[in-house]
Amino acid sequence: MDIDKLIVEYPMIQDMINCDEVFWLNEKVGQEAELPFTMQDIDDAGARLARFAPYIRTAFPETEESGGIIESPLIEISKMKKKLESDYEREIPGRLFLKCDSHLAVSGSIKARGGIYEVLKLAEKIAFERGMLAETDDYSVLNEERFKQVFSEYSVAVGSTGNLGLSIGIISAKLGFKVTVHMSADARQWKKDLLRQKGVKVIEYQDDYQRAVQEGRREAAADPMCHFVDDEASADLFLGYSVAAKRLADQFKRQMIACDEDNPVFVYIPCGVGGAPGGVAFGLKQIFGENVHIFFAEPTHAPCMTLGMLTGLHDQISVNDVGLDGKTAADGLAVSRPSKLVGSIMETLLDGCFTINDEKLYGFLSSLADTEDLFIEPSACASFTGPRHVLSAEGYLIKNNLKDKLKNASHILWATGGSMVPEEEMKAYYSMGK
Repeated sequence: MDIDKLIVEYPMIQDMINCDEVFWLNEKVGQEAELPFTMQDIDDAGARLARFAPYIRTAFPETEESGGIIESPLIEISKMKKKLESDYEREIPGRLFLKCDSHLAVSGSIKARGGIYEVLKLAEKIAFERGMLAETDDYSVLNEERFKQVFSEYSVAVGSTGNLGLSIGIISAKLGFKVTVHMSADARQWKKDLLRQKGVKVIEYQDDYQRAVQEGRREAAADPMCHFVDDEASADLFLGYSVAAKRLADQFKRQMIACDEDNPVFVYIPCGVGGAPGGVAFGLKQIFGENVHIFFAEPTHAPCMTLGMLTGLHDQISVNDVGLDGKTAADGLAVSRPSKLVGSIMETLLDGCFTINDEKLYGFLSSLADTEDLFIEPSACASFTGPRHVLSAEGYLIKNNLKDKLKNASHILWATGGSMVPEEEMKAYYSMGK
């Protein structure tokens, strides 16, 4: 790969190599494209999660109130908005919200959506094949010992920097599967410890995320009874995440938040390999079309999706190819190569990407705690510079006929994780932010 030639063609790569923050706008957004999934696929995933709600409700009592539906609140953060306006030295017209996937039940991150969905789908398939379950049954029967015995004949494996491993590990172990999580060097110690407490086998690597996935894939390929959750290419993970869009549409209705031609919605989502933000973005675009504008946020040291989208090379280029180390305090985003599935789907759906320096993550973390009493992990703060980038992009706003509509806009910062962070660790993050 001729990197010098790429830099000439895409000068922004030089800024990325320098670890400067960048803001990239996608020229192809809105073009016609053949997509591998439809609204029907999202509806199907939503219906499966509804069937499993009685099981989730009994297996995880913390979901009692929501009837076994794992969902997070959408909270208006007007005090944080004032703080950001002061930081940005500019007004943010419209309203600012936090989508609190940081506080999702069971595993405390956005990965509770796709990760749990994929394992539930696997369990359903096995139970159907064994003649133990029908779609019309009350799925709470899955808590019975006879199901756990059957599932214990199978194993589940995944490669992860942390949060996906948590969600896969917790749900698989609860159902009775044997489960192995292959974890990269970036994963936090407390996540490894928690998984081991849940009876999960954790294998650690001194290498990065890609190596953990590679090893997990290799081990699973050798065992016909092992299901590998492939964070780089899984359609089930992707569709599990996409259901978030239907749930958000319901929240909009209940909270009287408009998303139409006169009331644009901007969504900013932290991005690692791309599966979670990609699934959410796909779902939102299916429901709201061109009235929702979606941006992915990445650390300056690991901007794999930005690099893949900018060059059109997707998973054929890694941040290491341009000399970046992929190391970041945003452990969930410490990925050097983007998902091969997601990049191509995002080509006509994603409005853009931006990067953020690590040290800013801690400042936003402590500001959010001070202003709104909400605690999220560093990687979940990656999206907080999004509104500033968009509001400064005069050409983009004019081209999309948004300039006069900003006063009616809603900005949604997607908080991807944090509620399971141990108190001492969160205090340390907060102190660094201060």
